Amino acid sequence: MTVNQRLILFIASFFILASCELRQDRQREESLHIIHAGSLSVPVKKLADAFLEENPGLRIFTEAWGSKAGARRVIDLDSRADVFMSADYMVIENMLIPDHASWYIPFATNELSIVYTPSSRFADSISTDNWMDILLLDEVNYGRSNPDMDPCGVRSVFTIQLAEKKYGREGFAEALLGKDNEYIRPKETDLIALLETGQLDYIFLYRSVAVQHGLSYLTLPDSLSLGNFDLNPWYGYSMVETLGAKPGERISEYGEAMVYGLTIPHKTEQPELAKRFVAFVLHPEKGQIILSELGQDPVGHFANPYQDVLPDFGLPAH
Repeated sequence: MTVNQRLILFIASFFILASCELRQDRQREESLHIIHAGSLSVPVKKLADAFLEENPGLRIFTEAWGSKAGARRVIDLDSRADVFMSADYMVIENMLIPDHASWYIPFATNELSIVYTPSSRFADSISTDNWMDILLLDEVNYGRSNPDMDPCGVRSVFTIQLAEKKYGREGFAEALLGKDNEYIRPKETDLIALLETGQLDYIFLYRSVAVQHGLSYLTLPDSLSLGNFDLNPWYGYSMVETLGAKPGERISEYGEAMVYGLTIPHKTEQPELAKRFVAFVLHPEKGQIILSELGQDPVGHFANPYQDVLPDFGLPAH
């Protein structure tokens, strides 16, 4: 190879590398990476589409996980995470603050329900009076998500424990939690396919997800649905131990009304763009309307311990 040929090859390689770096920089500048709870898959898609209408040319990448598994991706992997949206604000508190985030904001509520299809065994007769007996039947299969990976799994345990206490059914929680464990899945939305194909008759699932997927569901009383903030003292009688943020660590989680939370992780590469998206989610006439239409109402009075360190999202006063 002659000197001129080597020179031409060097120049060509330089421009190729420069072009690649420019494209990578542009992609970084014009993209937003969101890690979110599986139960937020439909809402995040709607929120992202609406946000893109206000920000043409932007690209949004999303990953759906059980909230705890999603938090682990923020902690353990060298990957983008500009916004983290959890089905339980305590996942942020217990796993990300203070090393990986500085605050959280509550942004939506939900409630637990028992979800089924018309082909589920006893679908025509299940009610708030007999669901405990139906789920215990040998011929009935039910599913729930993994408490170590997903808040819905934690909340399913809470509801089962509270049902035992509410109705004086000693031994019910142990019996039901020991049944059908082969159907436990990493996140609650993984159970939907098993339900729709008839492998499962019932699953514990958020009401909003049932509504979004057109599934039948049994509305539980407030004392079991974890949807009434006034009943937090009662919900607190339930408890489950789950994996913590550190390897081998176990933490105790206590029942309370459902509050979804979000944060901007320290590792974000687009802090200003992330702030704009969070502001859109929190805006009462934008993101909050979308969430309400999908079955998730705004959070009312909530004592946020990080109120004084929150960024200014420029939201209208209310």
